[in-house]
Amino acid sequence: MRTARFTLDPAFTVGPVDPRLFGSFVEHLGRCVYTGIHEPGHSAADADGLRTDVLDLVRELGVTAIRYPGGNFVSGHRWEDFVGPAEDRPRRLDLAWHSTETNRFGLSEYIAFLRKVGPQAEPMMAVNLGTRGITEALELQEYANHPAGTALSDLRVAHGDKDPFGIRLWCLGNEMDGPWQTGHKTAEEYGRLAAETARAMRQQDPGVELVACGSSSQSMPTFAAWEATVLTETYDLVDHISLHAYYEPHDGDLDSFLASAVDMESFIENVVATCDHVGAKLKSTKKINLSFDEWNVWYMTRWQEQATTFAQDDWPEAPRLLEDNYSVTDAVVLGSLLIALLRHADRVKIACLAQLVNVIAPILTEPGGPAWRQTTFFPFAQTSRYGRGEVLDVRVDSPTYETAEYGTTDLLHATAVRADDGAVTVFAVNRSRTEALPLEVTLGDLGLTSVVEHTVLADADPDARNTLAEPERVAPHPVDGTVLTDGGLEAVLEPLSWNVIRLA
Repeated sequence: MRTARFTLDPAFTVGPVDPRLFGSFVEHLGRCVYTGIHEPGHSAADADGLRTDVLDLVRELGVTAIRYPGGNFVSGHRWEDFVGPAEDRPRRLDLAWHSTETNRFGLSEYIAFLRKVGPQAEPMMAVNLGTRGITEALELQEYANHPAGTALSDLRVAHGDKDPFGIRLWCLGNEMDGPWQTGHKTAEEYGRLAAETARAMRQQDPGVELVACGSSSQSMPTFAAWEATVLTETYDLVDHISLHAYYEPHDGDLDSFLASAVDMESFIENVVATCDHVGAKLKSTKKINLSFDEWNVWYMTRWQEQATTFAQDDWPEAPRLLEDNYSVTDAVVLGSLLIALLRHADRVKIACLAQLVNVIAPILTEPGGPAWRQTTFFPFAQTSRYGRGEVLDVRVDSPTYETAEYGTTDLLHATAVRADDGAVTVFAVNRSRTEALPLEVTLGDLGLTSVVEHTVLADADPDARNTLAEPERVAPHPVDGTVLTDGGLEAVLEPLSWNVIRLA
């Protein structure tokens, strides 16, 4: 196969990586919360009912901002339900996921969970703009953040949380463009509500950071027009607009699936163009950044088939929903999506892998049993660990292949990040399912002298996965033969592979 090539030069950069690019998402959906992160009575549970085995894996994963409590769930949620003594909280029907919500895990437990994950774990709270509005958003903000001396802040203190939670990052609703959303609105309706909510929240605290709802996917019929209308109302009041995207193979078309990041990059670039167009019309020098606060591989067609089998009079607690078990192929695609996010780090400042545990997640658990890493755990953990610093501008010269969905596509998808100490990490995916891909990287004035390591996630069986029976079947392994020559890097990327090459 023809060699793929690109050049790295410290003079040509994309921008710095915001640590919140490595965020995640905890929604009251299926077993993400109950028997996922929270399982009192489990042998690994701490005094707060949090599973310490899961906490260990979450820390290893390296997640930062954690979005909560939804998702579709939030559009029917009453914030009052998840505060106060857990035994006194009401049970409610959750229309979004046809379940019964006990509210045993709530706001205080979420904050405690974040604190145990570590200082890098930042709260990202969504407010309900589906069935509720400005008043309830202000109430939640006051309860969570005001020190003391008002009815709601004193209520928090009475509930046992003397110190305010310090939530700075807020989502103004969730997927309000979607007809499936409880309280779905038109762009005009949502734009006005989001603007007034944002204005009021800033009156209470000018330092809040706000995310307006963008389109639920690039395929939505209202895409771009939705963003333009919403931003016309909210441009000076919000900091980010959201993007959501999920990918799966359709009709066995793995070649197009492996090129999913083509769509993600197009989505990002189109939203940036729309944001900047609105800014230009408003004659504003402000830049709206992007919050890609839901993204993942999700076999959504399986869920849609499952949803048709639900008995309408059955509202189970924490049912097994959306528990996709990921293959090597899925992990390679997820790695490629991470590359897409890094390649746009100048404008994508927040991204949340949806979700954290059990529900389309990198971590799986069994009630009363073990927790383990999915194949998708590894690309995320490696990128969070080594993808901190300045993204270098990578323009690949690559062999191509044909895809039904995206046309002619590069076999190589790559980016590189330079750390503060000068070390460089190359992240690269070979999309070929059958052939190894030779790679040459010309290194400019980067002062690199050694290959620290080259690891690859690949397998002779692209459908290999980690399961309860074989929790360590798939993991990255080292690669020999990757070398630095005069001014360059030479490597060979295995077929259908996710590669991390660290240089110093």
